[in-house]
Amino acid sequence: MKGMIRIRNLEKIFPSDRGPVRAVQGIDLDVDEGEFAVLLGPSGCGKTTTLRCVAGLERPDGGSIELSGEVVDSAEEGDFVPPERRNIGMVFQSYAVWPHLNVYQNIALPLAEGRRRIPKNQVRGRVQEALEVVRLENLDTRPVTDLSGGQQQRVALARAIVTRPKVLLMDEPLSNLDARLREQMRIELKKITMAIGVTTVYVAHDQAEALSLGDRVCVMNEGKILQIGSPQEVYSRPPNLFVAQFVGEMNFVKARVTGSGQVDSPLGNLRCEVPSGCQAGCDVTLAIRPEHLRFLHDSDQNCQSVEGKILLKTYLGDSALFEVEVPGLTLLVKLPGDADVSVGQRVRVAMPADRWFVYP
Repeated sequence: MKGMIRIRNLEKIFPSDRGPVRAVQGIDLDVDEGEFAVLLGPSGCGKTTTLRCVAGLERPDGGSIELSGEVVDSAEEGDFVPPERRNIGMVFQSYAVWPHLNVYQNIALPLAEGRRRIPKNQVRGRVQEALEVVRLENLDTRPVTDLSGGQQQRVALARAIVTRPKVLLMDEPLSNLDARLREQMRIELKKITMAIGVTTVYVAHDQAEALSLGDRVCVMNEGKILQIGSPQEVYSRPPNLFVAQFVGEMNFVKARVTGSGQVDSPLGNLRCEVPSGCQAGCDVTLAIRPEHLRFLHDSDQNCQSVEGKILLKTYLGDSALFEVEVPGLTLLVKLPGDADVSVGQRVRVAMPADRWFVYP
């Protein structure tokens, strides 16, 4: 599968009252043809700036960007291809629909004006095709202001894909929708992008959105990419403390290395895999996901464990999240929703040695 987007050593600096701000710092990224890549990170991490550089809405201060083998930006060579010539579609956080036009007119606009206009006798067929993809074919004459938020976002998506772009760029397009509709639209977006086979780069700060949509997820912070991997890799193998804190729920415990595979912590002496660079006496942070903890039965005492008291139970339907007070801290434990334990009950929490992450 050939690369559709190739970013090398991308830099973007913005002036400010406090001096230059390095919004993007030396990013390298390849996105294959047909791939759905998500840029995930907190506000101000550089993900939207990266997307805008790919779109041509920002001029990089360093590095280069190629789309489908063509250099569209090179700070060193001075090359720059304007946005309208990059064969991209873009969907913004705000729906950015034209309120005075109906659904059909909104979607047809890029085919009737600008560089990507097509013969008039082809417009209706292309618009109908886009309407069917986003499942709005029966609403073509509806005023766009009469649509729900989710329908307006589908209009924006249809307008972005009606020109048959090679690359689709989306900047947090679901953030203005309510929670239930957001979940539904995630599924729709995945189906639509797969159906049309378009290469997609999607900006998100919502981890559930990123993990459910992306073929690959790029976790960013302070203008740098900290991890690139499949959703499963990002969730199950966070390489550093920031990714562990940002992606998914996690318990954190301060500890000190006492020997090979041994640490001392408020939970007692624990066995875990200690990084090779951490010698005895090194301070580390232990991390373990709530779903990797469990409550022990009296007959099962072979696992390292700690005794505590349940302070709070949060019922989530298919699961329940328990806050358990143990010596020196509170642990989160995630169990099936029908777990038969209650607030105030004393329990013993099992901590599997092979589930700990250890960060210097």
